[in-house]
Amino acid sequence: MKPYSEILQLVQTYHELGETIPAANLVIEEYGIKHPNLKGFELREKANADYVLMTTEGVFGQQQIIRIPENIFEFEFILMLNLITHEMVHVGQKVVGNFVEDRNEREWQAHYEMLFHKIYPQIPNMPKHQQTFFANKALDYYRKMKEGSELQSKYAEQKKEVENLVASLS
Repeated sequence: MKPYSEILQLVQTYHELGETIPAANLVIEEYGIKHPNLKGFELREKANADYVLMTTEGVFGQQQIIRIPENIFEFEFILMLNLITHEMVHVGQKVVGNFVEDRNEREWQAHYEMLFHKIYPQIPNMPKHQQTFFANKALDYYRKMKEGSELQSKYAEQKKEVENLVASLS
């Protein structure tokens, strides 16, 4: 993998040329997060600083598209990298034999990955305030799972990890 500063410079060059999709492809190749179930990236409307929307789209069992804002690389790079990683988790959740049908479980898994990088350990950590934000989002999805359900039991240990992380960041 190229040094962080070199990757950042390449991404900014692509961005300045309006080449958002090649920049995103460079990022997933350099960080080794490209999933075989990814069909590719497509652009969506520009994001604003308060809300950056990315989505994984496609039928379960078929290749997926990640839709990213055309101005994604105007924002903090490590956050965008973590958000792309979040979507890549969703790409993997839609592979035959690995379906994660419950939306709350899918979001829990993707948020957990953003915090602990178990699937993609090469992804850098976000700043503490962003970790706190996404940890609380993860806990919201955990609460949306039926109280005392098999799903909550399945993720009880991970929930403790997230709660401990939040406590350590305060």
